[in-house]
Amino acid sequence: MQRVINDFTIRVATVNGSGSQSSNLVLTNAIFSLGVPVAPKNVFPSNIEGLPTWFDVRVTARGYQCRTRDIDLLVGLNAATWRSDVASVKPGGAIVHEATYPIGGDTQRDDVTYYAVPFNELAKASFSDGTLRKYLLNMIYVGVLAELLGLDEATIEAAIAKQFKSKPKAVTTNMDAARVGFAYAREHLSKRDPFAIERMSGKTEGLLFMDGNRAAALGSVMGGCTVVAWYPITPSSSLCENFIALAEKYRVDKTTGEKNVAIVQAEDELAAIGMVLGAGWAGARAMTSTSGPGLSLMAEWAGYGYYAEIPAVIFDVQRAGPSTGLPTRTMQADIGFAYHLSHGDTKHIVLLPATVNDAYEMAMDAFDLADRFQTPVFVLSDLDLGMNSWITAPLAYPEKPFDRGKVLRADDLAKLDTWGRYRDIDGDGIAYRTLPGTNNPNAGYFTRGTGHDEQARYSELPDVWQRGLDRLNKKHETARTAVPKPAIDESGNAIALLAYGTTHHAIVEARDVLHADGIDVDYLRLKALPFAPEVASFIARHERVYVVEQNRDGQLYALLRAELPDHLVSRVRSIRHYNGVPIDAHAIIDPFLAAEREPAVVAE
Repeated sequence: MQRVINDFTIRVATVNGSGSQSSNLVLTNAIFSLGVPVAPKNVFPSNIEGLPTWFDVRVTARGYQCRTRDIDLLVGLNAATWRSDVASVKPGGAIVHEATYPIGGDTQRDDVTYYAVPFNELAKASFSDGTLRKYLLNMIYVGVLAELLGLDEATIEAAIAKQFKSKPKAVTTNMDAARVGFAYAREHLSKRDPFAIERMSGKTEGLLFMDGNRAAALGSVMGGCTVVAWYPITPSSSLCENFIALAEKYRVDKTTGEKNVAIVQAEDELAAIGMVLGAGWAGARAMTSTSGPGLSLMAEWAGYGYYAEIPAVIFDVQRAGPSTGLPTRTMQADIGFAYHLSHGDTKHIVLLPATVNDAYEMAMDAFDLADRFQTPVFVLSDLDLGMNSWITAPLAYPEKPFDRGKVLRADDLAKLDTWGRYRDIDGDGIAYRTLPGTNNPNAGYFTRGTGHDEQARYSELPDVWQRGLDRLNKKHETARTAVPKPAIDESGNAIALLAYGTTHHAIVEARDVLHADGIDVDYLRLKALPFAPEVASFIARHERVYVVEQNRDGQLYALLRAELPDHLVSRVRSIRHYNGVPIDAHAIIDPFLAAEREPAVVAE
């Protein structure tokens, strides 16, 4: 039997509310501490307790961070999904399971190894507290897996201490449970599978785990945000919750102890965005976080912010939808909606983070862009990035100053005879503004969403309205050169892939697999809307460009076709993945190869 070292995926199948999350993170961090890259993916139901939940830990020496559909090692602890879970394991795999689960019929396989463990009996014999026992059972399977994979007790103990650092008493109890698993595996299980963990050097040194919501919250703090108005909604809630925790530490006056931040949990998303725009109008850096249903409620306010030209930052952590949708499933289905949010002619700046570092840096960028262009800016994350943990380098402390844009202060106004709030004097579509409280009699102006002229005076004249729309469009065109540029990796190949957000991680692996088969493709990772000039230039250099995204209708594909020159439209193709779980490499490879055999618009 050939050993498989540091290259397999573990799936833990349990029920929601069983407390398995902590155990799975202990396992993840234990492997990571040995220098082995891991990619954890939590697939959980939207109810509070009782339905199936799965947690995948991809062990990957090459550092891939995307999901894989191949399950090598299963921990089966959910009787309701036992049959389908067994079927999900690839040939040559192994299954660690509750000993009372039946093996026979469709759960009897000759191409996998079974390890029967009496988890319930072990937990009952070891822990008298019935409530606590349910949670500690999970740590028993950590011990069993660790023994089978070659992880020692000291490594697991260190991971438990890290997981429960705020609850020291829990460290001893959980380690006792892990030792029960270690002991049972040593005494009763004979190693018959090929999977093993071995320490690696240099692969994870200096790196850490972080989820995208926490990184975006930290970026908001670093970006100078002082006002947050929000309404809880999965999967965005932890973004504002993390901001609140950070503000408790870093938004406090060191002398007086007073907080210098305003955080309001509004009655709904409609109220939240109204507060954010009010704060932005007053000169504060303000934000909210939401998901698709909340974004729907914000549509009219987004249009108001666009036409009144008020800075605001809206984080949209996308999920499957519409309406209540599937709040615990990931998608990239809001990009078309966010770009044109509101009725009428609106086109917004939209940032598209793919990594934890992106979430951090683009949060800061969003506040600068909102101030510079005096407009709402959307940051489109997704559940996969927002709620899952990712390997990342430490986040760099920002060095550049804030860009507050064209703000006229009292001394500026003293030098001017007149000024117009909505007058473009620089030719870039961006007007000058003042902030409330500016000590000059000429600072004030009348704020309206629409129906104003260049001087901010009321008007419904057709030519005035058209001039305003044209200026706003010119401002949008200026933004093309100010938003983050796409990341381009090309070597003169005729074919290319184009993607955004967390699809990037599956692209990385897909390109490697294709390369191993003798197929090389170039790659552009889009970071923002509006499209930077480099996007059209990239497409012009390639015969075919496959746009890969996680939505049914190919929304980015449609936006590209709407804005590309006519002679480039026929060069783009569409590959879509939209089943609610994070995209994997083969969701790209399979339709790509099919399309290359017979070019067409294809979907996974």
